Amino acid sequence: MKRQEVAELAGSVSLGVWAALGVLAAVALGRGGAPRELDHDVLAWAVDHRPPMALALARGVTSTGTGALPYALVALAAAVAGRTPRQRLAAVAFGLACLGGGQALRYAVMELAHRPRPPLADWATHASGWAFPSGHSTTSALIAGLLIVAVSLRAPRGATALRLLIGCWGAAVGLSRAYLGVHWFTDVAGGWLFATAWLTACLWGAARWCPGAFFPASDASLNNQEGSCDPRS
Repeated sequence: MKRQEVAELAGSVSLGVWAALGVLAAVALGRGGAPRELDHDVLAWAVDHRPPMALALARGVTSTGTGALPYALVALAAAVAGRTPRQRLAAVAFGLACLGGGQALRYAVMELAHRPRPPLADWATHASGWAFPSGHSTTSALIAGLLIVAVSLRAPRGATALRLLIGCWGAAVGLSRAYLGVHWFTDVAGGWLFATAWLTACLWGAARWCPGAFFPASDASLNNQEGSCDPRS
């Protein structure tokens, strides 16, 4: 896919997902953030289906959505995406900016939303802060998206199974938060939408203003007019 096509697609998707997130936020945060019927149903099912092995698995999965691992995966995505040291450096900078900026903006939204978490008696792991949108869900979805983009840049016609595996991991982290009772399902969905909207906005910016950093030279002929975001400049 050419740079201009990537920019147009990413921009359109970002606008659409931001709109969807706005609708979900209005629903989730209405009535003072009171949970919806779906939220109650998912939490009730989770509380009733928590055998020890499933709980241990969920706790293990949820632990991969925070801490140092996301940043290590950013480095992995950069190594996969870049074919040269310059491209890998640009990919690291892009990944860290996307992840760090997304986490900061998500935290600001969470503080503004001020949505309470599910009852403490239903928690099966530690959590802190407000509920909407879910931080683990946002972070894991961002990382999954970055990894999928990296794999797609290197293998545009292959690696479908790998992309599916990465996507399943990102989804599993979010679902583990609802299963462990520390988030309503709409918090998790909000994290997924937020991550998708932010990532596609970042991709739009990269394709619009930094074509030389990620796209082949033949497709970055406008570098002199639009800037290449060369890390060495």
